[in-house]
Amino acid sequence: MAIRSLIINPGSTSTKIGIFEDETLVMDETLRHTTEEIGQFDSIIAQKDFRKNIILSFLKSKNIDVKSFDVIVGRGGLVRPIPGGTYAVNDDLVHDLTIGYGGQHASNLGGILAREIADSIGVPSFIVDPVCTDEMADVARYSGTKLIKRTCIFHALNQKAEARRYAKEHGKKYEDLNLIVVHMGGGVSVGAHDHGRVVEVGNALEGDGPMSPERAGAVPAGPLIRLAYSGKYTEKELYHEIVGGGGFNSYLGTNDMREVSKMADEEGNEEAKMVREVFIYKIAKQIGAMAAVLDGKVDQIILTGGIAYGKNITDAISKKVSFIAPITVYPGEDELLALAQGALRVMKGEEEAKTYKIPDDER
Repeated sequence: MAIRSLIINPGSTSTKIGIFEDETLVMDETLRHTTEEIGQFDSIIAQKDFRKNIILSFLKSKNIDVKSFDVIVGRGGLVRPIPGGTYAVNDDLVHDLTIGYGGQHASNLGGILAREIADSIGVPSFIVDPVCTDEMADVARYSGTKLIKRTCIFHALNQKAEARRYAKEHGKKYEDLNLIVVHMGGGVSVGAHDHGRVVEVGNALEGDGPMSPERAGAVPAGPLIRLAYSGKYTEKELYHEIVGGGGFNSYLGTNDMREVSKMADEEGNEEAKMVREVFIYKIAKQIGAMAAVLDGKVDQIILTGGIAYGKNITDAISKKVSFIAPITVYPGEDELLALAQGALRVMKGEEEAKTYKIPDDER
């Protein structure tokens, strides 16, 4: 009998849900929340009951019995750095999601909502490959100064899902392969997957790796420091120049690659042509760096994310890096399916659920 799962993926102004039977999507829906609705709450965690009631009301409106689910899965939030995998939602995990251990983000509600709904019907609850997934090698953590330790925040859910997809399609195990996976969306992350572990990847949020539509990526430290002390920017304003207002936004005032290509190809905008070329150049350069991390032993390069729908972009990147390894393109990302698959592997005994634990000295 197929395992029936309810998937919950909270975003800043919406809650996406999916219903799966094994890996087959039965129904998905984006439950949107107005600015006024969200604005009545003074914190992310305060939205919990509001979002829970909306989910349960939607299920009731579709005559779906919540007791029909075998497992509830939530998007993993900003918790402690942990190895990738599927984690049972326990008290320690709920605690860190509630306090926003790694920061306040709507995804923190995913595990909490999954646990409450699952407990009410007596089934397991999980999160899968959260953005704080950290499997970096020790050598990768050194920044060059004792004052700063390199950390990673990246598109772990999609990167690992597409890596496993490639392995499955080719009759291999993810843990037996060396892969370079490139996620290209509003943010960009390039990961070196060494036999099932992402041993090197940047902080795709706070200024590491390639430029993206909304983020500057790595920028020269000296000029950035001088800008910080120039008196021209507040901390918040300068941070926005790196995260949110960086990348395409900084140069062209748009975060849409389709718009950039229109400006470049239809309008002959030379700046747009250059920005697109820089995007391709920086990603290709980072892929080369990941190949060095893997000692040149790369089985496949995988290009994924929304921008991977642009064949002109994937072809241009492929032209630069195909000498390293063959290239597979998996456009888009399917977070709901990836979450369902993570739970399914545990429910079917293909892997064990991992345990999230707060260190004893912090209790």
